[in-house]
Amino acid sequence: MNKEESTTVANNIFYNIFGVQTNYTMEEITQKYAFDFKRPVCVKDSFTGQETWTDIPKYERYITQANMEHCGNKRGWMFENKEFKSLQEIMEQWNKINYMTTERYFNSIDVHESDTIYDSNSVYRSTSCSKCNRIIFCDNCVSCELTVASQRSLGCVNCIRVDDSGNCSNSYNVICSKKIANSFFIQDCSDLYECMFCSHISNRRFCIANSQCSEKSYYAIKKVVIDWILKQ
Repeated sequence: MNKEESTTVANNIFYNIFGVQTNYTMEEITQKYAFDFKRPVCVKDSFTGQETWTDIPKYERYITQANMEHCGNKRGWMFENKEFKSLQEIMEQWNKINYMTTERYFNSIDVHESDTIYDSNSVYRSTSCSKCNRIIFCDNCVSCELTVASQRSLGCVNCIRVDDSGNCSNSYNVICSKKIANSFFIQDCSDLYECMFCSHISNRRFCIANSQCSEKSYYAIKKVVIDWILKQ
């Protein structure tokens, strides 16, 4: 996904989670929800000078995966046989080929401004993800879909800011938890449905700050919380 497509997908994810139509720009999403996440860094391809994206910054020289393969097919990366006479000679020859490869996409399509992406579709500004679909600003996620600003998580769908968690859906700001649905601000929990501000509990519904609420009062408070989240 390019930037414009990703912005549309992200706003749809916000609607799926909060039930409110948002019109965030990608810059606003970055500042509000992905400000502290690892993201690929923009660098220059040393061969062409074009912008490219890497998850290994502060390297001396870069080359895109596409340009690396092109050079390999055109002239190859091997030198003629040579007997090295010194370490200096080795280093001089090493410097001629020592480029960090960027935008490494393997068996993936529709990937933009990302690096080390495997078996995925429709990815924007993400790194080290595999088997994902329509993800934005994600790091080390596996089998996630429609997910924004999440890291080290597995099997999450329609989630924003989910860390070290698995099998979460329609949730926001979840840490070290599993099987969380329709919930906000959850840490170290499992099997929660429609809960907010909860930690260290399991198998609960309609809880706020680890206190049981009636369904009616829960949804009344949830509206206030959603308004607070989106206006921060």
